[in-house]
Amino acid sequence: MTSQPTTRPTGERRRDADRTRAEILQVAQREFARRGYAGARVDEIAELMRTTKRMIYYYFGSKEKLYVAVLEKAYLEVRAAERAVDVEHLAPVAAIRTLAELTFDHHDRHRDFIKLVAIENIHEGRHIRKSETLANLGTPVLDVISRILEAGRAGGDFVTEADAVDVHMMISAFCFFRVANQHTFGALFGRDMTAPEHRDRLRTMVGEMVVSYLRGSQ
Repeated sequence: MTSQPTTRPTGERRRDADRTRAEILQVAQREFARRGYAGARVDEIAELMRTTKRMIYYYFGSKEKLYVAVLEKAYLEVRAAERAVDVEHLAPVAAIRTLAELTFDHHDRHRDFIKLVAIENIHEGRHIRKSETLANLGTPVLDVISRILEAGRAGGDFVTEADAVDVHMMISAFCFFRVANQHTFGALFGRDMTAPEHRDRLRTMVGEMVVSYLRGSQ
């Protein structure tokens, strides 16, 4: 009687490796968002994973590379959401409003993303610049916005001369500030911008703000 092979098929091992890598990234994202790059510890991430620091280094190489991988994951998710806007089948006004509201929804649901972006800005973008994956990641969303703006100008809906970077910054600034500055804003003005009773109003506001600007409304 011949013995059965004890090794698993290559595809199964690959799936296990991908699953382990994804689980490490999920835990690491929470820790980096909670403690910052300097404060997060690989051994604590390993303990939360019930694995070893050596295993994490096997998959990612170093703490910095793990942090960069976390940034890549976070940015890839928001870019994927932005690309989901069906600009080919929406009128320009509806398309730009939808993009603004989608960004609002993403930032509202992904508070760790906001923290990670704030942390990386404290480090002056030092780590994000080391990522080849993120080097051109801004291009797709700018292409989407550019197509919306071109269609809007061609149809007479938009009259303001603004490029895609300006519009992307306008949307991001509103959505990011609401989450990133909720505590200081609340302490100074007595309003929690992330409270449920304000959500729908602010979500509508960001879309209308961008549309009004592009229409040249006074």
